[in-house]
Formats: sequence, C-alpha cells, structure tokens
Amino acid sequence: MAEPNPAVVRAAILEVVENQLRDGAPPETKQTLQRLVAEGYSEPDAKRLIGAVVASEIFNLLKRGEPYDETRFVAALRLLPKLPYE
Repeated sequence: MAEPNPAVVRAAILEVVENQLRDGAPPETKQTLQRLVAEGYSEPDAKRLIGAVVASEIFNLLKRGEPYDETRFVAALRLLPKLPYE
C-alpha cells in the first residue's frame, strides 16, 4: 500500500472540520472555533487545532479499533489549544 500524501490527509481532515461547522454537528465545533478566535487564534489556525482533534479520533478508529466517541471528541475540543496527544 502506498504511503498517504500528507497534503491530501490534511485537506481531508480540514474538510471534516468544515462539514462539522456547516452542519452544526456537533455544535461544540463551532463554539470551539469561536472561543479560539476570541482567544487570539486566526480562524485558519483555530480550524487546524480542531483538525488535530479530528485526527486524534481517526487515529483511535484506525489504530486502536475504537469507535467514534462524541463525548471524548467534545472533551478534547474543550481542552484546546492543548492537543489531545500532549
């Protein structure tokens, strides 16, 4: 299997963030974006931080076989800018 292209992976993760913002699901994604921007992060940087939480959930799914856990996802959003893997 070929190695994934990091740019493609980043774009896919940011697309998930954009979809969550557009759909309002979970609503905590938009709340987190607004909070991070109010704390001084640029919108693109705030979205990248949220994307790190999305990536962490994808990692849990693919490497650990754990199902998506919205409670864990929302808890990680609330801890931003501290990253889930720190």
